[in-house]
Amino acid sequence: MTAEIRSINQHKKIIVLGGDGFCGWPTSLHLSKQGYEIVIIDNLSRRNIDNELEVESLTPIQPLGARIQAWEEVSGQKMKHININLAEDYDRFLQVLLEEKPDAIVHFAEQRSAPYSMKSPRHKRYTVNNNMNATHNVLCAIVESGLDIHLVHLGTMGVYGYGTAGVKIPEGYLDVEVKTESGERVEQQILYPTNPGSVYHMTKSQDQLLFQYYNKNDQLRITDLHQGIVWGTNTEETNLDDRLINRFDYDGDYGTVLNRFLMQAALGHPITVHGTGGQTRAFIHIQDTVRCVQLAIENPPAAGDLVMIFNQMTETHRVRDLAEMVAEMTGGEIAYVPNPRKEAAENELHVKNELFLSKGLNPITLNKGLLEEVTEVARKYAHRADHSKIPARSTWTKQQQPGVPEKKKPFTEQAVQS
Repeated sequence: MTAEIRSINQHKKIIVLGGDGFCGWPTSLHLSKQGYEIVIIDNLSRRNIDNELEVESLTPIQPLGARIQAWEEVSGQKMKHININLAEDYDRFLQVLLEEKPDAIVHFAEQRSAPYSMKSPRHKRYTVNNNMNATHNVLCAIVESGLDIHLVHLGTMGVYGYGTAGVKIPEGYLDVEVKTESGERVEQQILYPTNPGSVYHMTKSQDQLLFQYYNKNDQLRITDLHQGIVWGTNTEETNLDDRLINRFDYDGDYGTVLNRFLMQAALGHPITVHGTGGQTRAFIHIQDTVRCVQLAIENPPAAGDLVMIFNQMTETHRVRDLAEMVAEMTGGEIAYVPNPRKEAAENELHVKNELFLSKGLNPITLNKGLLEEVTEVARKYAHRADHSKIPARSTWTKQQQPGVPEKKKPFTEQAVQS
């Protein structure tokens, strides 16, 4: 980054909602490094969920205050944290907008786990109340503030469901032709139909409708990022100091599939593949996540434009293929277990992602070096793992079974260090 670009960015302020989380923290650091003034709003709910589930990040993450202080020492850049529950404290959030006058808001402040959203009726209701109220409060507050704020929201490819779409999924919109009663053919552009696979994905689908309405009614400038499954742990910024290290979720509720496979292999635990492993998913490395958010901020929609929707993913893979790749690389053992999710046993997934490529993204794809990097992180902190938390136990219906291997490989010190 040139000094000129940094100078321009230093006059711009970004509020990062959920800036303490797995994607929010490295994004906050990355944007700060680019010269943006960063304000983190986070009620630390993700840390409270750790307490509820009685499982910690595999990596030892520091308190948010210590993280921010470490970043100032390393980079010379200051960030501040404001603790607000966005789903409940609308007036306080509006006051912050009027005081801070941000140029953009990056919205990560939603409960992000599909399995957690399906644990029980209480978890379903919490996810709906938290996610939908938070998003709607943010939109209402931007309108009431009267400020021209560009909202960048982290959505998910999961809004399109777990089945085979039959077409290459476009970036947000679908051109259709409707036949009227008189036989006339009318062309329309609609949001690509959603087919959410969990309560969590349902809230993200609802976000799309909220964005469409406030964009139409109040001309809000909004970018919605439909992100694939994130893998990797650290970014260039989180690697600068141990106190800046990012989360590594490995448990059955919050751990993402590829990170879980690499962690399981590093710990000598069976690599647990749900069902046939025929599910095809979209993936993106955490370093590309932060780059994509920056590109979205720097390429905002113009006033009056439709909601800009990006498919924030770089590649697709079938789950069993990933398991076999990890097993070959690490010598790990694959265990096919019951699928806790209600989904198609096999699916295809074809996705368009031209928008980010056209904005200059040079995507990181799966490579042995980065896979080994994640494995090394898992090995380094293997002593912190609670093996009882590894299996995926949250089920979609009473007919589904937890994803627990029938026979577990013995957990020996030798297995952990191999």
